[in-house]
Amino acid sequence: MKRHRQALGAGSWGLKRFRHRCRVRLQADLQVRLKPNPTYYTAIEIALAVLVFASACAPAPATNETPAAGSEMSRAVLDPYLKIQAALSDDRMDGVKANAGEVATAAAALGAPAMKIDTAAVQLASAVEIEDAREKFGTLSEAIDTYMTGLKLKAPEGVKVAFCPMVRKPWLQTASAIDNPYYGKSMLTCGNFR
Repeated sequence: MKRHRQALGAGSWGLKRFRHRCRVRLQADLQVRLKPNPTYYTAIEIALAVLVFASACAPAPATNETPAAGSEMSRAVLDPYLKIQAALSDDRMDGVKANAGEVATAAAALGAPAMKIDTAAVQLASAVEIEDAREKFGTLSEAIDTYMTGLKLKAPEGVKVAFCPMVRKPWLQTASAIDNPYYGKSMLTCGNFR
């Protein structure tokens, strides 16, 4: 017993030091035994990162109906859209729901790149009040503008892109003078052409 005390050191300080050493050795031993192969996790992490990066950066799958870069935006989407724009700029709701449904149907045929247009048109079709319809029309207009910009599409002849500085949203129209659909007759000429 005396030898054991001498090996540990004198008094309680030696015992504390002995316990600390044992604990450190035990922890180190457990870490070595439980620690997985670092190259294994690195390979998995790399594979996962590549998959996430590839799926995030890949373009949306195109369909046969997706227009080629430099071509005109689909008239099947724009014609009913322009009818909605004319109605809202004239403070009317008639035909907005039906035309929004037509936009949604035409956008769905364009495939995944036009999904935001489809979603925004479906939301616009559910609008009951004119203020709600104008807000949802803004979302639809942004989706169409983004789609056209992203695919480098041109507006058909006679269709112009306008911008309202008050709501900070674009819209498309055929009239040569500004017809603001976001404020209607109260601020019909608010905005400018791009």
